[in-house]
Amino acid sequence: MTDQADLLAQFSSALAARTEAAKNAIVAIHLPHGRHITGMVWQSDVVVASEQSLPRKDEFELVAPGGSALTAKIAGRDPSTNIVMLRLAAPLASPSIVASEAQAGAIALVIGADGSGGASARLGLVNLAGPEWHSSRGGLIDRRIVLDVGLARREEGGPVFDATGGCLGMSTFGPRGQVIVIPTATIGRIAPQLAKDGRIARGWLGVALQAVAVPDALRESAEQSSGLMVMSVVEGGPAAQAGVLAGDIILSVDGTSTHRFRRIAKLFGSDSIGRKADIRLIRSGSVMSVQTTIAERRAA
Repeated sequence: MTDQADLLAQFSSALAARTEAAKNAIVAIHLPHGRHITGMVWQSDVVVASEQSLPRKDEFELVAPGGSALTAKIAGRDPSTNIVMLRLAAPLASPSIVASEAQAGAIALVIGADGSGGASARLGLVNLAGPEWHSSRGGLIDRRIVLDVGLARREEGGPVFDATGGCLGMSTFGPRGQVIVIPTATIGRIAPQLAKDGRIARGWLGVALQAVAVPDALRESAEQSSGLMVMSVVEGGPAAQAGVLAGDIILSVDGTSTHRFRRIAKLFGSDSIGRKADIRLIRSGSVMSVQTTIAERRAA
């Protein structure tokens, strides 16, 4: 029992030490109504956080490690990978971030900001460490990392570490409330583009879409049971220029079926801009095709 107790004490002390060290890699970002979320210190003057949780304003008040106050301005946002970058008014001590690869079943230490300059910690497991995937907005995420751990809203955006102290990435809430990780590799790929341009260029058709069932009488000619109905068309956009109308049901884009929306979203990365696209659709009971040129998504 003594040896086991010693091992548990060592494990507990190691977790406490890791948490204490990790507080230098986080800030609290103030939100309205006394709330906050966590930001991850990426460079001495750069913080990254969960884009979906940060209101659309230009400047935020932060609490730095140790409790001092500072301000930061938005440097760029990318909803497709859920990354927002903030530029600090004054630099902090630059953290040492060593990327690590997630493994299913491995321990994960999730760090959050307590709002007063300290850190909160949650211990969980890597439930899933899968291959790259595309978000519903078309962003490429380098690994599908799902955690088996609870997470408070104020802790979202903090770093996630493995047992060696390596950083798996940034915590956030994914589909169906899952706690997922935006990998360090994804942040490292997106951050320089946000610093340069403030946004990530994405392809765009200029339509609002809604998943619908293909009418029974048309399923044989459509060769699929569902599609995406055009709810509205942006004037002057690529779809409008191709003659796409509200009420059309899009069946495929460049041969990729719209049966699964994420398959379509992944077609509209930055490399798609300027590319010709064939759109197969149903209109007035007939299957037809139109062609357009994918444009760059307009800034929000």
